[in-house]
Amino acid sequence: MRSRQRMFAAVMRLLLKCLRLGRRQRFKLVRQTEQLWHYGHLCLRSLLYNSFTNSDVVLDSLFEPVYWLVDHVTRWFGVVFVALVIGLTSSIVAIVYICLLPLILQTYTPAWICWHLAYGHWNLIMIVFHYYMAITTSPGHPPQAKDDLTGVSICRKCIAPKPARTHHCSICNRCVLKMDHHCPWLNNCVGHFNHRYFFSFCLFMTMGCIYCSISGWEMFRDAYAAIERMKLLEKERLQVAANQTYYQTPAPSFSFRQRAFHKSVVYLWVLCSSVALALGALTLWHAALITRGETSIERHINKKEKQRLQKKGKVFRNPYSYGGWDNWKVFLGVDVPRHWLTRVLLPSPHLPHGTGLSWDLPPCVTKQRTPLLAI
Repeated sequence: MRSRQRMFAAVMRLLLKCLRLGRRQRFKLVRQTEQLWHYGHLCLRSLLYNSFTNSDVVLDSLFEPVYWLVDHVTRWFGVVFVALVIGLTSSIVAIVYICLLPLILQTYTPAWICWHLAYGHWNLIMIVFHYYMAITTSPGHPPQAKDDLTGVSICRKCIAPKPARTHHCSICNRCVLKMDHHCPWLNNCVGHFNHRYFFSFCLFMTMGCIYCSISGWEMFRDAYAAIERMKLLEKERLQVAANQTYYQTPAPSFSFRQRAFHKSVVYLWVLCSSVALALGALTLWHAALITRGETSIERHINKKEKQRLQKKGKVFRNPYSYGGWDNWKVFLGVDVPRHWLTRVLLPSPHLPHGTGLSWDLPPCVTKQRTPLLAI
């Protein structure tokens, strides 16, 4: 009996000892896991920590794959967008010459005929010239050698000198002088040397679309009513034809030429009106930026800088703004009064003021620029 009790006690002691050892092993494993977690967390923070990190930086990092995809899609589809602009514009011009011009010559007075011919062809020449110059003119790029420029920063993407107002285009993969934005409809960046061509194209294209929309309003109403009448007569004809034989079926009420004419007029008015609204809003936005002496990128930079200086009780002054009127003269390259005709109202390939590397006071500015900061 005693031997059994001793044996039972020994087994129980052995079992308790195994449980204590297992508990110690579990505690040791948990401690090692916690140590590895804290060590990995410390390594991650040491590699990624940045005192300037905020929610905007985190969002930009998360959307980096999306930006990469958009950049590459825009780069490859730029040619398609240019072909689309040329195709749509050519179709409108063809409809005007084939469908509208004969009606103008038959129904309008000689004075109105001269007005439409003069204004329409002038507007078309300005559109074609500025669009061609905008897509073929380089926006300007800074030199790669560091010795050529002094007192400039270095672009962290292309490791090259970055003068004032210069920004890196991720689509072109180059720095652009006075970069405004990359335009897929031009398949080119809008910068120092082609900014005027881009804005002039937007302006004259908007004016041309408004001209076509206003001039073709009456024709559009008549064409739309004719198309609705065609649909109604076609429906009635099919109902009659359902009860007749093939030889008794009446001929179509409208010819193919009449249908094409009415549909072309509706297509012209709808497309021109849509482009006038969309492109007109873009033109007004860029006109406001030009008046303030800013680009699209500088608009966001200056806004943040203005907010930062307001907290310090200071006022931000744009160093590249010379006043609304002088900003337009600098942008358009108007040095003397006759340039409003030869450089603005007529096609002109003149270069903008400055080289885009430095920003000295242009000769057409009548007053000195304001300081960058004013207390």
